[in-house]
Amino acid sequence: MTGIQKNNFNILLIYPEIPDTFWSFKHALKFVGKKVSLPPLGLATIAAMLPQDWNLRLVDLNIRGLSAEDLGWADYAFISAMTVQRESSKKAIRKCLEAGLKVVAGGPLFTVEHEHFPEVDHFVLNEAELTLPEFLKDLDQGRAKRIYTTDQFADMDQTPIPRWDLLELKHYAIMSIQYSRGCPFNCDFCNITALLGRTPRNKSPSRIIAELDSLYAQGWRGGVFFVDDNLIGNKRRLKTELLPALISWRKGKKGVPFGTEASINLADDRELMSMMADAGFDSVFIGIESPNEASLAECGKGQNTHRDMIQDVKRIQRFGIQVQGGFIVGFDSDDTGVFTSIVEFIQKSGIATAMVGLLQAPPGTRLYRRLKQAGRLQDYFSGDNVDGTTNILPVMDMTSLLNGYKEILKNIYSPDAYYQRVKTFLREYRLPKNKSLLHTRTTSESLMALIRSVIRLGILGKERALYWRLFFWTLFKRPAAMPLAVTLAIYGYHFRRVCELRVVDSM
Repeated sequence: MTGIQKNNFNILLIYPEIPDTFWSFKHALKFVGKKVSLPPLGLATIAAMLPQDWNLRLVDLNIRGLSAEDLGWADYAFISAMTVQRESSKKAIRKCLEAGLKVVAGGPLFTVEHEHFPEVDHFVLNEAELTLPEFLKDLDQGRAKRIYTTDQFADMDQTPIPRWDLLELKHYAIMSIQYSRGCPFNCDFCNITALLGRTPRNKSPSRIIAELDSLYAQGWRGGVFFVDDNLIGNKRRLKTELLPALISWRKGKKGVPFGTEASINLADDRELMSMMADAGFDSVFIGIESPNEASLAECGKGQNTHRDMIQDVKRIQRFGIQVQGGFIVGFDSDDTGVFTSIVEFIQKSGIATAMVGLLQAPPGTRLYRRLKQAGRLQDYFSGDNVDGTTNILPVMDMTSLLNGYKEILKNIYSPDAYYQRVKTFLREYRLPKNKSLLHTRTTSESLMALIRSVIRLGILGKERALYWRLFFWTLFKRPAAMPLAVTLAIYGYHFRRVCELRVVDSM
């Protein structure tokens, strides 16, 4: 960086690499010629908050590395990351400092762990709508502080439309937008309420429509994931404001199915499920956590107790919304029977995309404070749900916990079990009324995925007999669901590869 003062800086926005996890979909993306599942929404939004006369360049390290030209061009490096990107962040910061760049860092990782990064020049923490303007003002006056933080929450309607133009859209499988922040529930292992509060804050429907219009104008027809921690946190506003606007927006549009995260009480509201399906939501991630009622009560997951969650899942699926489920083992109330119970739940419910992790205690959570007081915390929190580590000293013998966890993953992602529950899901799933939602990729991408799945899974794969049984069963029983069946077969391959490379070999 030069020593000359100037107002129109060259800003290098850097998104660190994400390790190979269930959520990376790294092995599945190769079937459709994509490199990354989701874009760095935070950085694209930050870019829209920076002065218009600044020169911006966004480098997603999941797509390409930092070049000497990038580093030589920039005056400042802005880095945003999640906990799971800690190691990649350290490498990127080191490269920037070696090139003489000043580093500005923000996002969940640095908000929680900024004291572990003494080499960073400036931290813009918490919600950038509140802390970034103050940093920019001080920077312009040559008196920028090291840390900018707040305990206030931002007005979501002040968040600008992300700079999609800075992203290499062709490399992403799905785009993402955010409607709300915060969650009304208070699960003790979750740091969402600590970071974003318990009162959901929403953008106005017009803001969301403007973001979707801007993406559509860029030619985007693939999926869009609402990254809200609980989309249905404020059901009234969702049903009276956002969903009617989305239903209206979708008229005459092709593709662009929606996915999101929600709580299991979605299954209690038939009107809400129907409206979400009409608006184009075809998948939802739900934190099931455990079939063990004692474990759910222990972690404050009251919304999951005293209900038949298998039937809840099936009810949502019958509205044309695929349920992806999160599960956790390692609660104090868990005994060795929980491993079999989770496998049985996953198989009976038909949750094809089942993410199972060891319980961890993120800093800032009630669980973290409780276990720290009890002397049951280890220093290192990886944020990686497939590295076989936890920062908790569990009640269950650690060897039994790790072996049981490994057996769950080997079981649910074995070809026999996986293909069986894909069929269980497809039997329950009601296809969307809007058939364009089933064809979200270009013809060339769909053909590429089909051909590669036939070769890799149907000819070379150990599961080839199961692949063809699913293929022809779907062809004759649910032909309109063939793109979805092929997609889920590809997902299964990814999950098995992650298990083989990261889970089984690491324990």
